[in-house]
Amino acid sequence: MKQIDHIGIAVNNTEEGIQLFNAILGVEPFHKEEIVSQKLIATFYEIGPTKIELLEPTSPDIAVGKFLASKGPGVHHVAVLVEDIVAEMERMKSEGIKPLTEKPYLGALGKLVCFFHPKTTGGTLIELCQKQK
Repeated sequence: MKQIDHIGIAVNNTEEGIQLFNAILGVEPFHKEEIVSQKLIATFYEIGPTKIELLEPTSPDIAVGKFLASKGPGVHHVAVLVEDIVAEMERMKSEGIKPLTEKPYLGALGKLVCFFHPKTTGGTLIELCQKQK
C-alpha cells in the first residue's frame, strides 16, 4: 500500500456538489468524467497527494444510487493506491477480507480498481486502485 489515493463522496447532483466543494476547498476540480460502464459521473479535486472524488449515479440501481437512497450524501469509500492490485487483492482475501469482484476492472482516471465489502472491512467500503503501466 502506497498512500490514500482518494476519498469518494456520494452526491445527488454533480453541479451542486462542485459548488459546495469549490467553496469548501477553495479550488476547482481538475477532472470530470462519465464512466458509462459504471453509470457514474466522477469529479476529482486534488489536495496535495490525495484526491476527493464526487460520485453522482446516473442510475438509481447501482451501488452509489442505493447508498444515496439509504444514507444520503456523504463519504462513500476510501481508496488506497497500490503497486500490484492483484497481489494486494490476494493478500487481503487471505486475511478474510472479501472483494466485491474477483478481478480488478477499469475505473476513473484510467486506473484498475477493486472494492472490498464493508461487512469485512469494519463498515467502510475500501477501494484498491493501481495506475496502469
